[in-house]
Amino acid sequence: MQCYRAVMADRPYHHGNLRAALLAEAERTLREDGIDRLSLRDLARQAGVSHAAPRRHFPDRQALLDALAAAGFLRLSDELRAAIEDAGDDYEAQLRAAATTYIRFATRNAALLELMFAAKRGEQSAALQDAFGRLYAAVDGMVRRAQQAGKLQRGDPDRLRLLLFATMQGIAALVTSGAVGSGQVDGLIADAVTLFTKSSG
Repeated sequence: MQCYRAVMADRPYHHGNLRAALLAEAERTLREDGIDRLSLRDLARQAGVSHAAPRRHFPDRQALLDALAAAGFLRLSDELRAAIEDAGDDYEAQLRAAATTYIRFATRNAALLELMFAAKRGEQSAALQDAFGRLYAAVDGMVRRAQQAGKLQRGDPDRLRLLLFATMQGIAALVTSGAVGSGQVDGLIADAVTLFTKSSG
């Protein structure tokens, strides 16, 4: 056993991008086994590197969780931006695309999304705070342009943006809890879009 530990301790990591490999494995573990099964030592074993290698990127388990949450925020914000851009100039189409993208991400990555929003805002790392901000910024332009065009009521855009996220999150939560079937999602999104666009009238 001691020889095995000595070999593992001296074993260099051979990944070209160990950080990305560890985050990918951490997300898989989170999705399949839950957050309690996440540990740096297990990730090192699964990646085939020494148990000390992950600490070059993540000093402790919390740093790993923060990095995983930040990666989730960045991925979701990129998907939202792409969906909004692909929808063209029509506000209703943009809103429908954003809601569909968010809910699809939330239902497919329920454990990751829970981790992303679990951290208290004041205790987040700078990287996690920046990634969190990018998520909200992803729809900020859409909300502001819609207000200027008279498609949404004027007022605090942050409030409207928060209400939009709450609506998308609520639909996703209903789906993941089983209270609403996946076949009802499109109808709920259409109803939500109607409510938001009618709020300008």
